[in-house]
Amino acid sequence: MKQSRALAPTAVLAAVLTAAGAGAFAQDSATAPASERFAACLACHGERGVSALPLTPSLAGQPSFYAITQLFLFREGRRQNEAMTAVAKGMSDADLRAFSELIGKLPAPPASPASGAAAGDAARIARGKALAAQHRCASCHGADYAGGQQVARLAGQREDYLSKALVEFRNGERVGYTSAMSEALAALEAEELKDVAHYLARAP
Repeated sequence: MKQSRALAPTAVLAAVLTAAGAGAFAQDSATAPASERFAACLACHGERGVSALPLTPSLAGQPSFYAITQLFLFREGRRQNEAMTAVAKGMSDADLRAFSELIGKLPAPPASPASGAAAGDAARIARGKALAAQHRCASCHGADYAGGQQVARLAGQREDYLSKALVEFRNGERVGYTSAMSEALAALEAEELKDVAHYLARAP
């Protein structure tokens, strides 16, 4: 039963993007401007890019350079996600640039994401903050975890998505620019990764 609940959001996301998104992305840019096709992204990633869908990241506040790199990785099959691969495989280089620029213009999400309790657990936030400092997360993601250039914004991201991404990086299941993420997270236990995600989702 637990497994079926975990798989449900992925199935919903795949169905929504396949029906409402993939067809739109496949259209010629001349017949459907990127700004119009981008609405299909927000159907899953949320109004103004702040996601309310489980395990689906917010796009709000992500740097355009980071966005175009991730879209490229999905298009080339170097990141694995059935729904995103279906969307990205039909995108031209011009599409990648246009969509990443639109993502880069989305304002940053609020400190407390739609996915979590507003204030969070003070003890877990403190542990997560200490772990993030110990493992030098800010050295790449910035003192305010806002990211920049090819580095993702972490502050205000969905907690469930952050937890999943951290586990995938630690286990070598998700590709990065280098092995830095896997190396930084290698020594962290599952509960520690959850605490880091709990903190980052609420980072001011």
